Amino acid sequence: MFASISSWWGGSTPAAPEKPYDPTDPKQNPLNPKGLKPCCACPETKSARDDCFLKADPGEADEKCKELVQKHIACMRGYGFKI
Repeated sequence: MFASISSWWGGSTPAAPEKPYDPTDPKQNPLNPKGLKPCCACPETKSARDDCFLKADPGEADEKCKELVQKHIACMRGYGFKI
């Protein structure tokens, strides 16, 4: 009885824990070969989005800047970021 129980644990090596998905790791994410962090990816769409929100009236900003937000989200997803 003990021989079969010890054989379940004996002689095997534990599996290495899986690394969580890191979109900045080029080995895990080929869409981001430079390893850009979210703050540095898509600067053009980020700037346009931010400018829109800064210049728009607060009550109208969500609707007025919606298209720019969608473009920025698409760009970020293109780099493999889950947004």
